[in-house]
Amino acid sequence: MKTESKLEKVLKAGHLAVTGECGPPRGAKPEEVIAKSKHLEGIVDAINVTDNQTAMVRMSSLAASVLIKQQGLNPLLQVTSRDRNRLAMQADIIGAYSLGIDNMLCLSGDHTKFGDHPSAMNVHDIDSIQMIQMVKDMRDKGIFQGGAELKGAPKMFIGAAANPFADPFELRVMRLEKKIEAGADFIQTQCIFNVDKFATWMEGVCKRGLHKRCYILAGVTPIKSLGAAKYMANRVPGMDVPKEIVERMASVPKEKQAEEGVTICVETIEKLKQIEGVAGFHIMAIEWEEIVKEICERAGLLPRPQV
Repeated sequence: MKTESKLEKVLKAGHLAVTGECGPPRGAKPEEVIAKSKHLEGIVDAINVTDNQTAMVRMSSLAASVLIKQQGLNPLLQVTSRDRNRLAMQADIIGAYSLGIDNMLCLSGDHTKFGDHPSAMNVHDIDSIQMIQMVKDMRDKGIFQGGAELKGAPKMFIGAAANPFADPFELRVMRLEKKIEAGADFIQTQCIFNVDKFATWMEGVCKRGLHKRCYILAGVTPIKSLGAAKYMANRVPGMDVPKEIVERMASVPKEKQAEEGVTICVETIEKLKQIEGVAGFHIMAIEWEEIVKEICERAGLLPRPQV
């Protein structure tokens, strides 16, 4: 065990882990964070708390993580290099750990041009791979990125993201390996709809033995409507939504589309369970946290193990 993280304990014990997601509100409303997180209580092993997702200003991921921690749940702090230099990142990491948060996800972040402040400067003082290395050195060597001694190392379970579908596809496994070399303990992938392409990526992952060095959590998302399916297929960079999925959503009445989206999500999880190297699932039910329990029940992921 590298940390005291419940998520690490679940994975280390050989169970399929489950993580969920909670997007902080666009305002100072702590009750919204608490309400969202309560939908995930007892359903997931850790709750991702997004960091100004889609480059839109929201309550800070650190503040929202603390609110979730106060509910007795396990937040997974997201930190983007887009918004902070290395001093601010390290300060937030130390602060988060001092408040009982022991999971984090290192991300580059969406470009500000896609958000509500398109003229804002992207910081990117260091990239996500350098951030992973920095957190690992803080935890394992007790040193800051600049080399000075750190008095009280933050024992973070370090996560990173991977997109098996982005171009050039043949380099995606190599990029994953760089993150693992830097110190990533677990990976959460982009939403998976093209299971065959993901399986091809996982073949490359397993061929290099990366699944034995890092836990791979496969990302899934329930589709709420035909419009959402079309948007993800045509407007979201790096997302691979096969034509058959869009056609399947179109084949059912509008009032049944959300139900069909959940069924597709459950079927995807069942298929992913059969792929070597998959250590768990990251369920991204964006602004639909209440559906995660049904997905987990139908996919045989409940009850969660006690560790």
